[in-house]
Amino acid sequence: MGFDVNGLAVVPLGSQLAQNPAVTGAKAAHLARSAAAGLPVLPGFVLVPARRVPGALPDGGAVHAAWRELATTQGRQRSVVVRSSSAHEDTQDSSMAGRFESVLDVRSWEEFNAAVYKVLDSARRVRPLRPDDAHDEEMAVLVQPMLHSAAGGVMFGADPVEGRTDRILLTVVSGGPHQLVDGTMQGVSYQLTRFGRLVHTEPDEPRCHRVLSRRQITRLVLLAKKTQRVFGTPQDMEFGFDDTDGRLWLFQSRPITAMAARPERGARLLGPGPVAETLPGVLQPLEEDLWVAPMSHGLTLALDIAGTAARRVLRKVPTVTTVDGQAVADLRLLGAVPSAHPVLDCINPAPGARRAGAAWRVGRLRSALPLLAIDLIADVDRRLADYPPPRELLSGQLLDAVAWGRTVLSSLHAQESLAGALLTTASSATAAAEALAELAEGRARGLSDEALLEHHPVLLALLPPTLGTRAGLPQQAVRTGLPRGVGALPVREGLRLRIRWVQEMQAQMVRELARRLDPGGCGPGLPQLALLNWDELVRAADGQGLPSDLAERQPRPDTAPLPAVFRLAGGRPLAQLPPGQRKSDAGQGAGGGFATGTAWDGHGARPEDAVLVVRTLDPALAPLLPGLAGLVAETGSVLSHLAVLAREYRIPTAVGVPEAVDRFPNGTPLTVAGSTGAVTEAGPHQEPLRPTGAPSRAQEPVRNRQELAS
Repeated sequence: MGFDVNGLAVVPLGSQLAQNPAVTGAKAAHLARSAAAGLPVLPGFVLVPARRVPGALPDGGAVHAAWRELATTQGRQRSVVVRSSSAHEDTQDSSMAGRFESVLDVRSWEEFNAAVYKVLDSARRVRPLRPDDAHDEEMAVLVQPMLHSAAGGVMFGADPVEGRTDRILLTVVSGGPHQLVDGTMQGVSYQLTRFGRLVHTEPDEPRCHRVLSRRQITRLVLLAKKTQRVFGTPQDMEFGFDDTDGRLWLFQSRPITAMAARPERGARLLGPGPVAETLPGVLQPLEEDLWVAPMSHGLTLALDIAGTAARRVLRKVPTVTTVDGQAVADLRLLGAVPSAHPVLDCINPAPGARRAGAAWRVGRLRSALPLLAIDLIADVDRRLADYPPPRELLSGQLLDAVAWGRTVLSSLHAQESLAGALLTTASSATAAAEALAELAEGRARGLSDEALLEHHPVLLALLPPTLGTRAGLPQQAVRTGLPRGVGALPVREGLRLRIRWVQEMQAQMVRELARRLDPGGCGPGLPQLALLNWDELVRAADGQGLPSDLAERQPRPDTAPLPAVFRLAGGRPLAQLPPGQRKSDAGQGAGGGFATGTAWDGHGARPEDAVLVVRTLDPALAPLLPGLAGLVAETGSVLSHLAVLAREYRIPTAVGVPEAVDRFPNGTPLTVAGSTGAVTEAGPHQEPLRPTGAPSRAQEPVRNRQELAS
């Protein structure tokens, strides 16, 4: 289709006016500014609506003359590139990467007219991916000579996936960079220091067959530094090396969007680990104070008694905490991951001295612990049996019962952890197995679940604690044996069961307190009361009133499961590779965070939590991005257009995942870690991932710190 270029004005790329993004668009303006600073930018011109240029008149002859001059070199015809240059792309907040058309290898005047029309028309056809994305139906058009590249690619002056400003990340292919940004080729990725030292390549590249020479890498590092000095921030650049004379040319420069937050130095390795078995869901603030704080204190006591962690460390950081309301543990303290400094620990005399001091304590404790645990169990049972129904207690007595529960939970958690690490038992009975047996037998006798829960509290072992509505018992109850009663359980299982009973007692007392603080339905009610912390609840029960902002507080929503291993970066979890898993076992992380969802190939009905699984990162897939839970591709670069857009929309993305389309058909439940590139199946009945590392060097008295919490 032809196109009338009348109505457009020509702005030479080397002019001062070209540096104004309101006139020529961000892409052309950045190149004009780069050229003015002496960076290697090809010549060219920009077609803009004539009204943007003061005093300019629409002149189709001027456009033709500009094209003819650019397309003719030493009497020979050469092709040009026609590209978009919108004021709303290549900005600090939105790259709009690959959203508008570019036309390569344009040779004739007729082809040039058609290319200009195609680029301008793309501004009208492209729909925003989100409501705040802007349109530019009068977009400028950038025209430059077509360069045939021996090698080209994309370079980031910082690593947007790891959030490192001390790294330069580039991906290169043989030929032009368009093969890389459109997702058709994966290329070779280089991670470099600011001094040009090669840190990592993906995939591994033989030294004698590298796409880029050492000299070319050095020139690219210098270009990245110069470009950053010009614009003040690290840049996202496209480049190419001329296949005739080897000159390096800058095709594009724009700010890096969606830089990932980076964990602080020494950030802890956290994960749900074994604590998720006790507290699997999202906890409200009061639930956190009632159940997480005692668990953390109890595990800290156990670690201190066993001598497996330095007391100064245990004082400084909690063993168990919450992230987004979900309970997580410090995996290094629990011995679930190897030491970060095994050699230093080996020559450090402090751990040995600490273990020697603990050996005497634990040697005596090993024989005394069963009797101590039996005494604690008996005391808990007696105390729970002495409580009348909550409605018969005074409000102060309700509060005292909850406070006692917080204290005794700490002791129960400590002894349960030590029992798991120190005691051996011939019995494999568990509270959960006993509960399933009771449930199967009771249902066979025709008893309702409510009646079973009232007469067989062991069934609480099948339900997580909550201040809200209690979940129902499992529909499927597989008989694993005959019920024998809770007295037949091993010591450790008996302690676990009492933890659950105390939690349930606290929930009943808090529910009654909520009823009394809500006379006639005018008070906060249980959902709002759960948003208090423990100290606020005590003050409210003492008649000091409720916090003034309680009405504005919102319950913590259910969120996706946390990564098995992560560090906090800017308060958000950043997934790490589990110990023992090599980076080569996964794809390449392209950023966006961590999420779970359902595999979808882009065709047919779209799941609500769709993880798009494709072979290549085709920019045409951009309209599918809004609302995706994740993005997985078999090929493609972390610097490609679609990967950049996915990061801007905080979509966890993994590229280079081998055979992803075949391995993860539609409907497969997946987890995607954008920081590591790990993509794993996550079935609804999958056991929680328990990272396992080398045993602690504290072989005696405790073989592995993880035993203290598992």
